[in-house]
Amino acid sequence: MSLPHAILTALLEKPSSGLDLTRRFDRSIGYFWSATHQQIYRELGRLETEGYIRALPAEQPARGQKKTYEVLPAGRAELARWTAAAQDPKPHRDALLLRLRAAAVVGTAGLEADLRRHLDLHRSQLAEYRQIEERDFPPGADGDQDRLRHLVLRAGIDLETFWTGWLTHALAEFAQLEQQPEQQPEQQPERQPE
Repeated sequence: MSLPHAILTALLEKPSSGLDLTRRFDRSIGYFWSATHQQIYRELGRLETEGYIRALPAEQPARGQKKTYEVLPAGRAELARWTAAAQDPKPHRDALLLRLRAAAVVGTAGLEADLRRHLDLHRSQLAEYRQIEERDFPPGADGDQDRLRHLVLRAGIDLETFWTGWLTHALAEFAQLEQQPEQQPEQQPERQPE
């Protein structure tokens, strides 16, 4: 349900064409809510059908001209309703954590290299977020909208900081595991029939 709300948010920030929206998703909103170009265009059609957005009249009629969309009052009301609604946190699902748990019973072959790769990816993302913070949130940029946008970026920075720290710790654990002789997992005793 959040993709239409992400689009409404982006259009309220600035009326845009579908192409402009996909570029904005690639550069900003997509960091925390990703969508393919096809999903965005499909959702634009639904939002227009539901009366939440409309295509602005073209300055000069031309075939194949890109449409620029704006949010209608019903769309703003829907976004305000959704923003104010309570929502429980989603359970965290991460295949890397599950793979680490599985390694406890089948062995760690190949996993250390992937942990290093993940660490490099998270370090790169953290550096990118810090560049965005330096560029877009200089000292004194403290208007309400800036503060809320910066808060979203801070969540990304904090998450990447967590992952880089956790992965560094995990790799240190792997280094200690390599120094110890491999132990077989403990077998659970078989239950005796009653």
